[in-house]
Order: sequence, then C-alpha cells, then structure tokens
Amino acid sequence: MLRTQPKFDLHRDVVSDILRKEASVCRVEEYSGAVDIRILNFERDGGILYSWKGATGTTRIGKYDPNIKKNKLLYTFDKQVCVSSCSLNKEETLLAVSLAQNTRGEERLNPISKCLTLLIEIHPINNTKVLKAVDFRVKVQFLHHETDRRAVLESHLLLLTEDRYVDLYHVMLTKQEGYRVVIMNPERLSKTAVRIVEDFCWVQWDRHTQRLYYLTFKEKFLLRSVQFYPSYNCEIVFELPLELPANSFRTVKFANLGFDHYHTERSEQELVKLQVFTNKIGSMCICYTQPLQDKHELLYTVVLVHKDCSKKFRVSLGSDASPQKATQLHPLFIPIGYYILVYLQGYFLHCINTRQQEMLCHSLFLSGRDVNLGLQCQSANITVLHAEDESSPCLLDQATGRIHSAELSPAYLLKILRSDTNSRCPSSKADPQRLAALHCLLVYMGTDPNLELKVIEWLCDNVNTFESFDQIQEFILASLYRISYEKALSLDKILPYSSVFDKKEVPECLLKVPGVFCTTEIQTESTFKGKARSLQGFWSELQWNTERTKYLDADPNPRYRTSHMQADWDKMRSERRPSSQLNHIEENTKKVLSMVDTWSLDKKLVPLFQEEDHQQRALIGLTVDKLREHLSRHLPRLGKKKIDSLVVNYVAKLLELIRHMLESVWLKYKLGPRVLCLTQQGSPAEWSVFHFMLRILESTRSLCLPLPPGYHTLFAVFAVRCLPHHTFLQYIDHGFLQLTETFVSRLMTDLDNSDANERLKFSILKRLPEPMVKRIYHMWDHPVSSASISRDYVKTLLEKHNKNKGLAFTGKDKPGFRPEFVPLTYLAKILSDIEEEAPNPFEEQENVDARFVEETALKQTLILLGFERK
Repeated sequence: MLRTQPKFDLHRDVVSDILRKEASVCRVEEYSGAVDIRILNFERDGGILYSWKGATGTTRIGKYDPNIKKNKLLYTFDKQVCVSSCSLNKEETLLAVSLAQNTRGEERLNPISKCLTLLIEIHPINNTKVLKAVDFRVKVQFLHHETDRRAVLESHLLLLTEDRYVDLYHVMLTKQEGYRVVIMNPERLSKTAVRIVEDFCWVQWDRHTQRLYYLTFKEKFLLRSVQFYPSYNCEIVFELPLELPANSFRTVKFANLGFDHYHTERSEQELVKLQVFTNKIGSMCICYTQPLQDKHELLYTVVLVHKDCSKKFRVSLGSDASPQKATQLHPLFIPIGYYILVYLQGYFLHCINTRQQEMLCHSLFLSGRDVNLGLQCQSANITVLHAEDESSPCLLDQATGRIHSAELSPAYLLKILRSDTNSRCPSSKADPQRLAALHCLLVYMGTDPNLELKVIEWLCDNVNTFESFDQIQEFILASLYRISYEKALSLDKILPYSSVFDKKEVPECLLKVPGVFCTTEIQTESTFKGKARSLQGFWSELQWNTERTKYLDADPNPRYRTSHMQADWDKMRSERRPSSQLNHIEENTKKVLSMVDTWSLDKKLVPLFQEEDHQQRALIGLTVDKLREHLSRHLPRLGKKKIDSLVVNYVAKLLELIRHMLESVWLKYKLGPRVLCLTQQGSPAEWSVFHFMLRILESTRSLCLPLPPGYHTLFAVFAVRCLPHHTFLQYIDHGFLQLTETFVSRLMTDLDNSDANERLKFSILKRLPEPMVKRIYHMWDHPVSSASISRDYVKTLLEKHNKNKGLAFTGKDKPGFRPEFVPLTYLAKILSDIEEEAPNPFEEQENVDARFVEETALKQTLILLGFERK
C-alpha cells in the first residue's frame, strides 16, 4: 500500500562516523567496541540529535544534518549519564538536556533526583545551568522560528513536565570576546520562566508549525492549541471538547517530543492513542482510539474540524482477537496528504478521505491478515514523524534506526482496480474498493500523466459499467475536481466530485462497506480565540472552512450537479433566446476553446475541434454560465476573476479529458486515417473504439456535459462503418447518434448511389431538419436532389417577383432548332425574364438558373417515362 524511500540509516549515516571518532580518541586504527547509539529528538531544520556511550566512560551528544549529510559533536559528559530528553537551539549555541536518574548500578546524579534538566552553553563549551532537579520526567524543546534578524541573541525553551505543566523560558544571550555566546544573567534565568499551560494529561508538539496541542480535563476533555509567533509570544488560539472516557490517561502522555529510552510504558496502560494532524490548506484532523474490552472490535474516531463533523468507526477484529489482546492494540495513524491511514497490522487498513468524507465508498478499507503496508518491520516499532512535506510523511523504525519517507503506492491501487471482475469477490466488497482506489489515483495522484494513461487503459478494458457506479463518469468528475481542489477546501462541497451523488438511490454496497461501521456527528463546539480571528494563513483558513461548512450544510443543494442543467439546456434548444444572451454564451465558448487550443497545439491524432458544432458550442457556453453562477453564489470570497479562470479551466479540462481518452484508445488499437473512410466496413478494433465512444456519450449525456466539437461526427463515422444500416438508423431514433451537417454531407458525397446506400441516404434525409436537408441537397448529385433544388428555386424566385401577371415573351433567346415543349418553354422564359429583374437567390450556393430548372425537368420526365435511368 505504501511506497517507501530510505531517508536516514543510523548505522550507515552515524555509526560509521562515530567508530572513526572513537578510534581517534583511543588512538587505534579501528575501534572494535560496541557503540550504543540512541536517537533523542528531531528539530525543525531536519537535524537528528542522538547520544552514545563513549569508549572512555563518557556520554556524548551529536547531531546529524541531513542537508549536508554530516555529523557534529555537540557536547561530552565526563561520565556516563542517561539522556531522556534533548533539544538544540536554532543557532546551535545552547543545548537543553534532561538526565534521568541512573537505575542500573552506575554512578548516580548529584543531587539525587529522578530528573535533572540542564541548559549548556556549547559555542564554545562553557557554563552549565541547572533548570530543574525534580522527581518527575521533564521534556525540553527549543522554539525554532524563521527570522530575518542576522544575529539573534535570545532563545526560547519549553519545559514540559510530568507534573502536568509547561514553562516557557526566555533566555537572553550575549557575546564575549567576539565569538563566545553565553547566557546573560544566568542567575536570573528562573525568573524569565512563564507558565503557559497547567494541568494537562496529554501534549503534542508540532515542530514545523511551532504549535503545542494539549488536553486538559475538568468536567470534560478539552483540546487546546497554543500558537507560538515569530515574536516568541504565544496564546491559545483554538479549543475543542472531545468525548473520551474519564480515565483515558492514567499517566501524562508526550507526543512528538523526542524519545525517552529510560522510560518504558506497558501497552495496557495506554488506553487511548491521540494524534493531531493539520494541513496548510486549512484542515485539522484529530484521531484517537478507544479499544473496547468486551467485544472483538476496535473503535476509533477522526474529528474533521474543517468539515465540522466527527466520524466514529467501529471495526471488527474477527474471532482471532481475544478481548484481552484487543485492549493492547493501537493502530498507526499516518497522514498522507488529505488521507489518514489507520493501520492495525494483521487486521485492517483504512485509508480515510478527509475531504470527501460523506460516504464510506470514497475511503479505502481493506481487511484480513494479508493487508500489508509494505513495511519491512513490525508496526509496533514504527513512529510517525510529522514532515513538512504533507504528502510524504517519514516513518522511523525504532528497532533499526532507519527512516523512510512514505507515499501511497500507485501500483497497489492499480492492482485493486484491475482485480478480476469475475472473481469470487462479491461486488458489494469489490466495488467500494475500486471506487475509492480510482478516486485516490485520479485526484490525489492524478498529476502524473502516465498514471492517468494507465487508468484510461483500465477504462478501455472495462467498458461496461460496474454494478454500483459508472466508472467513466467517476473518471471525468474526479479528474475535473483535481484541477481545483487545492484552491480552497470549501470547493469540496460545491464542485461535483462523484456521480454517486446524482443517483436517485445510492446502492447499498456504497453506503455500507463490509467490515467497518461508521456514524457521523456534527461538531459545532470548536472555538477560535485571540489573534486566530485576524491571522492570515492556517488559522484564518481553518476558521473560514469551518464557517463555510456550517453555511453549506444549511443549504439543501450546495453541490453543483451537472444533471440539474438539463432543464436549462432543453429550454435553450426549444425557445428562441435574445441575441445578447446568445452572444454571451458564444463568448464563454470562445474562451474555453481558445484554452483547449493553447494546451493542445501538437495533438492532431483525433480529428476533434475541427468543425463548427453549434449545438455543442451552445452547451459549452451554457455550462460555463451555470457553473460560474453557482460558484459566485456560494463562494463570493474567491472573487470574480478567480471564479472566471476556474470555470473556464474546468470546462476546457473536460473537453481535453475526452480528447485524451480518445487519443489513448486510438493508440491502443493503432488506428490510422483510413478509419475515417465511409466506404469500408469497420474492423474489430474499430468496433471496440465505437463501443468506448458510445459509453462516453452515455456517461456525458446523463450528466448533461458537453463534448468536444467534432465528437458526434466522429462517432457517426464509426457507427456507419460498424453497424448494419437498420441498426444505425435505430441509434439515430433513440438519440444515441446526433447527425451533424459535416457527417451527412460526407455521407452523401463519399457513398455511391447503390440501392442500399440510396435507401440509407433517403432514411437519413427524413430525419434531418428541413433547413439542413436543403443544404445537403446541394452536395448530393442525384435526380431527387436536383428536382428539389429546382422546385425551391422556382418557388423562391416567383415569391420574390412582384407577381405581375400577363408576362409575354420578349423574343430573346428563342429556342431555334431545340425541340420545344411549350409549357416548359413558357415557364423557362418567365424565369429568365425574372432573373433579369431580380438577383438569383441561389447564386451564392450553386449555379442554379432557369436553364438548370429546364434541364432537370426534362430529365425527370425522361426518367418517369422510362427512357433514362437514374
């Protein structure tokens, strides 16, 4: 499920370097003693702090810098000590260390206390200041803020204690002798401490955002967030009550505050595992577990603050899990982009979509002993490290000291898609998995064109719809959602995401996924406090997202549904619209088509966008208009310019997607220009392409989505090559084939006038609107078309004449030796005289005149008398 890449290996990157250092200290060529290296902490710049027991009975602390891939010795204790917590300030001038009381028979600390917290000057190594000497654990953590100040002569240190309080030390520094950085007034250091948190039972540090989350309990549990600003001030900016059992935390829990190798906690003591994840776009997820002691199941909750709701999941662990064992099981919570992976090794994997959370089928759930993240270690040894790159978190294997970056595996998701549709796995289980995998591939990973191509190949191989969803509709809507989802979280509830929402009745298998039960609760008690109300950035976005979610939840139809545009489209086709409105819609279309042309100047494989399809142009313009109107009503904050750009890109991407699908299938079946020839019968490959195009047409028509101009012409070409004539006509009558003027004119000119082709042509002419029939007749060399042209010419010419009666011959152009049929000759002369007075109404199309009418009439007479064949 995960694709991992090595980022750090303790043995490769640190141990070999330490062995060289120890060999130098011992003055030997190669140090053969054991080196006990322990990772202590991770700082904001990516630096890894570690300690090891030196060869001469010392304890050393070092730092590995992943940017330059070098190690640096920070400090050496002259005896062996137990480092339980450690932090380095940004300027690398101060080192904060908590030492645990030695319980293994080695020399005890003096004075005797369980924990001694020191602040050490290390630039250069100089004085040591005792901050705490207490009988409980103390965690240390420097604040690391980006600052423009070149010479920072202050540092700020957090002390988080097992006695349930947090102090912030403001450490003022000064330079001596031009290079020595020392603490200013060290005797007054304790007076600089400010207590910022009291009475907490759980605390989590986020080094990248410089935030502290903590849980306190009075009448109920309250989660709070403390934001530290670049000015080093801080305040509580967020509060949220959580529903947890009163005895959830028997001891204080520290999260993301380094590793204490001298304090081990029994798994049965950890009743609740709690973690907070945020995303810079303005989302916050709070995940926690509550194992049940009386059933073979696990309960975990994901609070989606940005969606103003919480999702409670109940997963069956099966008969193999005893109630005693279940109380000791805690899954891993792994944030990857906007997904939260919940993984319990040997039991289940739940990939939760935190942006489209309404239905279970958009989150991937896998269960059974075969479920594997792809990690080469036990999940109990894994620690999730919050990474600045939210799409690729880091996983630390504490047993080996290796760190891997992790991301979702496209190959694994494609394997789920390609799982045999004829297998014994029931559709009630396979369809939700395919749907969730498809959306993950298209939305979260869809920026990779090769991956999109593989999904299109899968669509070609699975043309028929699945039992519970239309995969082509899902492909189109999910791909369109991808181009805009990063712009604003509030678009999640406004833009189309899945065709499942358009179904009158959602299939049961998409509402209930086997193995997991979910309940949703509205979470309306989150509170934003202090500067968070006016801050730009994360807290502003999170507050806006929660407020907008509440507003949209109150709206019965916040999501734009393309199918709802059907009524407007039918009305537009049946009624005459003012020219100003038609011009406005045409301008929308021009913007979209100019965008498509800009994207695809080199794509000439499939003949699309090469003709004027007035119906599709009108639908394109109407789609832009309706989508713009919907976004402007629900998201005015985006602004007119941004909405216009988003809408035009959205519709242009739709047309480009369909072109891309056709190009992919064109290449798959190796089609060439000959497929456009109407005189040849279609091959099996062309039949497959026709079937695929039919499925695209069905999918887009039910959603009332426009197609690229030229699509209907191309589809009709394939249809006439692949289908028997009677079936072809049935496709027209049932609305699957739309006859374009381009196609019909080609059909009339390219096909000969054999009996079968003639019957087909007349059948098609019967199904065309009258104006188009008249235009088509001018392209078809046939007695019937000539007769029709002549009749229309005579009618039009006579209607334009002033209807003067009693016209006589002028004596010009007498028939002479020509055989004369007096009635016809008389009509021809009348027409000739009128032509001299009025312009020929057909001259812009054909050379139609009185002579043409006369010749056509004579030819028709000869045919009727049997003297001439058609």
